[in-house]
Amino acid sequence: MASDRVHAALPEPPSQSEEKNKEEEKAFGNIFAELESVELPLGATLRSIYDDQPNAHKRFMEKLDARIRNHDREIEKMCNFHHQGFVDAITELLKVRADAEKLMGQVTDTNRRLQEAGREVTAQTEEVIRCRIQQRNMATTVEKLHLCIPVLEKYSKLKEQLESKRYYAALKTMEQLEKVFIPRVSQYRFCQIMAENLPRLREEIKEISMSDLKDFLESIRKHSNKIGETAMRQAQQHRTFNSAVAKQASIGHYSNPVYSLNGRAHTHNGLMMNDEAGEEEEADEEVLTAQDLVDFSPVYRCLHIYTVLGDRETFENYYRKQRKKQARLVLQPQANMHETVEGYRRYFNQIVGFFVVEDHILHATRGLVTRVFTDELWNMALSKIIAVLRTHSSYCDDPDLVLELKNLIVIFADTLQGYGFPVNRLFDLLFEVRDQYNETLLKKWALVFREIFELDNYSPIPVETEEEYKLVVSRFPFHDAEIEKQDFPKKLPMSQSVPQIYTQVKELIYASLKFSESLHRSSTEIDDMLRKSTNLLLTRTLSSCLQSLIKKPHIGLTELVQIIINTTHLEQACKYLEEFITNITNVSPETVHTTRLYGLSTFKDARHAAEGEIYTKLNQKIDEFIQLADYEWGMSESDGRASGYLMDLINFLRSTFQVFTHLPGKVAQTACMSACKHLSTSLMQMLLDTDLKQISMGAIQQFNLDVIQCELFASSEPVPGFQGDTLQLAFIDLRQLLDLFMVWDWSTYLADYGQPTSKYLRVNPATALALLEKMKDTSKKNNIFSQFRKNDRDKQKLIETVVKQLRSLVNGMSS
Repeated sequence: MASDRVHAALPEPPSQSEEKNKEEEKAFGNIFAELESVELPLGATLRSIYDDQPNAHKRFMEKLDARIRNHDREIEKMCNFHHQGFVDAITELLKVRADAEKLMGQVTDTNRRLQEAGREVTAQTEEVIRCRIQQRNMATTVEKLHLCIPVLEKYSKLKEQLESKRYYAALKTMEQLEKVFIPRVSQYRFCQIMAENLPRLREEIKEISMSDLKDFLESIRKHSNKIGETAMRQAQQHRTFNSAVAKQASIGHYSNPVYSLNGRAHTHNGLMMNDEAGEEEEADEEVLTAQDLVDFSPVYRCLHIYTVLGDRETFENYYRKQRKKQARLVLQPQANMHETVEGYRRYFNQIVGFFVVEDHILHATRGLVTRVFTDELWNMALSKIIAVLRTHSSYCDDPDLVLELKNLIVIFADTLQGYGFPVNRLFDLLFEVRDQYNETLLKKWALVFREIFELDNYSPIPVETEEEYKLVVSRFPFHDAEIEKQDFPKKLPMSQSVPQIYTQVKELIYASLKFSESLHRSSTEIDDMLRKSTNLLLTRTLSSCLQSLIKKPHIGLTELVQIIINTTHLEQACKYLEEFITNITNVSPETVHTTRLYGLSTFKDARHAAEGEIYTKLNQKIDEFIQLADYEWGMSESDGRASGYLMDLINFLRSTFQVFTHLPGKVAQTACMSACKHLSTSLMQMLLDTDLKQISMGAIQQFNLDVIQCELFASSEPVPGFQGDTLQLAFIDLRQLLDLFMVWDWSTYLADYGQPTSKYLRVNPATALALLEKMKDTSKKNNIFSQFRKNDRDKQKLIETVVKQLRSLVNGMSS
C-alpha cells in the first residue's frame, strides 16, 4: 500500500509522443514569431516549413488556423471593452456642432459691418502712403543720379578713348572707374555691367596692342635687310674714312707704296681713291638709322599697356620668345647662298638688321630686353653663323667670291662690334676662310700652271732685240754675264713657261695679300701668311703639276731636258721671291719667326723626277732600237760590218747626248752611263735568251762587231767629264765574254778562274756555260760529217770537256 502511495505521489514520466508535441509547439511558435516580425526576411522561414518532415505543411496550416482564431477572440474582446466610450463621444460632438454654426454666423456679420465702415479710411490712407513714397523715391533718385552721372560721363569718355586708340588713357580711366566711381554706385545693375565689361575691355586693349606688336615684329622682319644694309654701309664708310686718314698720316713716312714691284700700286691706289670719293659722296647723304626705317611706337605702347595691367613679365617673355624665333629664321641661310656674293650679303644684312633693332630696344626700353638676353642671343647666333659660313664657304671654288665673302665678314664684324657685340670668333673664322681661300687659289693656279705647261714649246727663249731681252728680264730675274755679252739675236736657256710661272707666283702672293687686308694683323703675321701660301703653291700645286707633266707620255727627252733647265732657273729665283715678300711686308727675313720658302726642295724634287724619267725614256728608246735587231744566229761568218739597228741607235744616242750638254751637274754623265749600262745588259740578255737555242761562231763574230761599235762610242766621250775609260767599263762583261769565245782561250779561263788577276774575271761560269751549250748544239746539227774529221772530233771533245768543267764550277758556286 505504502509503495502504491509513493508511486501515486510521483509524476508520471512524459511519454515519447508528448515530448514530440512540445517540440513541434516550440518550433511552430518560433516560426510564427518570425512571420509576425516585419524586420526578418521570410524566405528562410518559409523554406524551413517545407523542408522539414513530410506532414509539416499540413500541421503548420492547422497551427496557423488555430492561431488566427485565437487572435480574432482577442480583437473581439478589445472592441467590446471600448465600444461604450466611443458612442458617448459621438453624442457630445453632435451637441457642439449647433453652437459652432451659430457663432460662425455672428462673426461673419460683424466682419461685414467693419469692412463697410473702414473702406473710405483705407482708401485715403493708401493715397497718402503712395504720395509719400513718390516723394521719397524722387529725392533718392536725384541723389543717386548725382552719383551716377560722373560714372556715365567717365564711361562715355572711356568709349571715346578706345575709339581714338588712346589705350593708355583708357586704362587710366578704367582704373578711376574701378577704384573711385563704380564703388559709389556699385548696387546698380548698369554699374555691375560696366564693372563686368572693364576686364573684357582690358583684354581687348591687350589683344589690340599685341596685334600691333605682331605687326611690328613682321615689319622689322621685312625691314631687317634694309636696316642691316644701312648699318653695314655706314660701318664701311667709317672704316674707309679711318683708312684714308691713316694713309694720309703715313704719306710722309713712305715715299713709295708697298705694291711698287710690278707697277700695281698706282692702279690699286687709283681705284681706292675713286672708291673713297664715291663713298664720301654717299656719306654726304642723309644718314638713316633704325628709327628712320621702323616705327618703334607699337613696342613702347604695348610695353606701357602691359606694365599698367601688371602683366609686364608676360609681355617680356612673349617678345623675347618671338625674337628668338625670328633670330632662328634669320640665321637660316638659303640653300644656294654660296653661289653668289649677293646671297651672303642678304644673309649678313638680315642678321645685322636684327641685332641693330635689339640694340635699340635694349637702350630705348627699361628691361624689355637685357644685356644678358642679347648676349645669349648673340652667342647662339654667332655659333650658327660660324657653322653656316664653314659649310657654305666649303662649297665655294671661286677665289674671288671667297675674297668678297671675307670682305663682307670683316664689314659684318666691324658693324656689330660698333654696337658692342664681341666678334673675336668671327676673326678667328677668317683664318679658316683664309685656308679655304688658299685652297681655291691653289686650284685656280693649278689650272693656270697646266695651261702654261701645255702651251710651252720647251725650247730656249729667242730674243731678237734688246727691248725683248729687257721685257723678259723685267718679268723674270735672269742674270748671265756670258749671255749678256752675246750679240743679238740670242737665246735664253729657259723656255717661255719660266717667266710666266714666276709672274703667276707673284700674282698668287698679291691675291693672298688681298685677303690679309683689314684683318687687324701685324706685319709679321701677314708676312707669315704670304710665305705659307707661297710655300703651299710651290710644294703642292706647282710640284704636282710638274710631276704630272714629267709623267705625260708625249713629253720626250728634249722636253725633259728643258724641264730640268727650267726648274734650275726657278730654283735660283726663289731668293727673289723672298725679297719680293719682304718688300711688301717690310719684315726682315732675319726675323726669328720668319718662315722660309720651300721652293728649293720643290724644284729639286721635280728635277730629280725629270732626271729619272730621262733615264727611263732613254732606256725605253734603247729597247725600241734593240727590238729591231735581226741577227742570223746560224750564219757561218759575219758580214764584216756592224748591224744597221745598232748604228742607228748609236747615232741617236750621239745626238741626244749633244742636247744633254745643257744639263747642269752630272745629269748628262749619269744619263750616258745609265744608257751604256742598259745597252750592255740588253745585248747580254739577247745572247742568253732562253728562246735562242743555237748560236754559230759567225753570229758571235757579228755580235762582236756590234759590241766594238758600242765600245768606240763609249771611248769617243759623247758626254764630257768621264775620266779615262770609265764609260767603256759598262761593256766589260760583254767584251770579256766575247773575247773568251773568239780566242777560244778556255784553258786560261779555267786555270785563272777565281783569281783577281784573271783575264776573264767578269765572265760568269753560268753565262759561259749557257752560251757554250748553244754553240755545242749548233756543231752537232750543222756538221753531220764532223765525226769523220779529226779536227772537228777533237773540237767537239774539247767543248764537251769544257762544258763538264763549267758545270762543275757552277755546281760548286751553287753549293
